[in-house]
Amino acid sequence: MDWETIPAMVASAGDRFGSAEAVVDGSLRLSFAELAERVRVAAGAYASAGIRKGDRVAVWAPNSAEWIIAAFGLVTAGGVLVPVNTRFRAGEAGDIIRRSGSKILLVQKGFLGQDYLAPPGVPVIDLKSDFLAGGSPYVCGGIRGEDIADVVFTSGTTGRPKGAMMNHRQSLRLYAEWCDLADLREGDRYLLVNPFFHTFGYKAGLIASMIRGATMLPVPVFDVPHVLDVIERERVTMLPGPPTLYHSLLQARHDRDLSSLRAAVTGAADIPVELIRRIRNELPFQSIMTGYGLTECGTATASRRWDSFEDIATTVGTPCEGVEIRIAGDGEVLVRGYSVMQGYLDDPEATRAAIDTDGWLHTGDLGSVDERGHLRIIGRKKDMFIVGGFNAYPAEIEGFLLEHPAVAQAAVIGVPDDRLGQVGKAFVVARAPVSERELLDWAKKRMAGFKAPRYVEFLDELPLNSTGKVMKDRLR
Repeated sequence: MDWETIPAMVASAGDRFGSAEAVVDGSLRLSFAELAERVRVAAGAYASAGIRKGDRVAVWAPNSAEWIIAAFGLVTAGGVLVPVNTRFRAGEAGDIIRRSGSKILLVQKGFLGQDYLAPPGVPVIDLKSDFLAGGSPYVCGGIRGEDIADVVFTSGTTGRPKGAMMNHRQSLRLYAEWCDLADLREGDRYLLVNPFFHTFGYKAGLIASMIRGATMLPVPVFDVPHVLDVIERERVTMLPGPPTLYHSLLQARHDRDLSSLRAAVTGAADIPVELIRRIRNELPFQSIMTGYGLTECGTATASRRWDSFEDIATTVGTPCEGVEIRIAGDGEVLVRGYSVMQGYLDDPEATRAAIDTDGWLHTGDLGSVDERGHLRIIGRKKDMFIVGGFNAYPAEIEGFLLEHPAVAQAAVIGVPDDRLGQVGKAFVVARAPVSERELLDWAKKRMAGFKAPRYVEFLDELPLNSTGKVMKDRLR
C-alpha cells in the first residue's frame, strides 16, 4: 500500500486509472481522472466555507455520485466525515449532528419526503446544488495516516448510537485486504446497494473501489427490479447484498441476463447451506464471500476462496491479517488488532467499557471458534436470557422457528417469569395462517424445553434498522 491517507489514495486513483469509468449514476458518467478533479474542487468549496483540518461535517443523504464527491472532497480538505443514517428522523439525526460537533450538514432535499433539518447554527447544504462544484481545486497539507478520517455512529439497536473514530491508515490497510478477500478487481463494475452511511457501503464500497479501480454504481433505494435492470444494462460484476437479494436473483435467473456477475458478498448470522450451493451452481458467480465486522473495527473475519459451502453458510470465516479473535469465558467474541477504533467520540467511559486494558474490543456478540479457526456467531450477549439457570440464545431459537413453513421472520427476546426468571417470547411475521398455540406446540417438539418460547406475538413487520438488524429494544 503506497498511501498514508485517503486523499492521497483518491488522487492516485485519478492517475492510476485515468480515463476508466469511475462512477455511473443515471446519466452521469465520470472517469477516475474527472472524479479526482471534482474531489479537489469540492475540497476547495469546503475550504471556502471555513472547514479546516479536523473539522467534522455530516452527510445525511442516499447513495449518489454527489455523496462520493462530498465525502472524498471533505477528507481532501482535511475534514472528518460523519455519515448519518437516511432512515433517521429529524430528532435522531439532530442528536448525532449535534454530538458530533459537525460544522455543516449536507443533505439531498426531498429524498423520500424526509425533512432534512439541522440543529440551530448548523448550515444545511443541498448535495444537488452547485456547492460541490463552486470551489477552486484544493488539497489540505499536513494530513497524516494517524489522523481521524471519519466518525461512524453505531446503529443504536441496543442503546444510544456512539461515534466510532477511525483513522486513514486503518481503513486503507483493511480495505486493501478486503479487495483481495472479496475478489474485487480493476475494471469490475460494482453495484453499491449497501448504504454509504454504513461502514460497509463507504469503506468496502467506495474506498475499496478507489483502491482497486472498480466502477462504482450507487443505488439510492434498494428495489429488486431496479437492481436487475442495472445488472443487465451496466454488466455488473460485483454484487454484495443480504441473502434475500440472492433469492431474488435465483427467481429471476431465467428472465434476466445475469451472465456478467462474478463476485458475491453476503452475510448473516446463519445462511442456509442450500442457498450458498444454489448461488454457486445456478448463478454465474465464481466467488462468494461472507464475513463479520462491526462499526468499531470494520471487517474482522472473512471466508476464504477454499471454504466449503457449509463454511460460508454457517460461519463468518477466519480473522483478517493483523486481527486476533478470542472467545471470553462467557462466550463473548473479542477482537484485537490494528483495525480496532481509536475510541468513541467524546465518550471515554464507553470507550473504556468497549476496549479493555489489553486492547481487546468487547463486541457484545456471542460466538465460538472451531479447531480450524472459523468463527461462528451465536447471538448478541445482551439478547441472551437465562431460563431456570440455562442460557437461551435468541439466534438459535429464531433459527428453529424459521424452519416452520408458516414463519417468514422471527425475533426472540427474554421476558420476566415469576418461576423461571425469564422465558422466551417470539415476535413472528407469518407467511401463512398459523395460531400461537400451533407454533408453541410445534416449538416444544423441536427444541429443549428451556429454549421453546412461551409466548408468540404476530406482527406485520419487524422493526429493522438500515442494515437489516432487528431493533430488539423496540420489541422490549
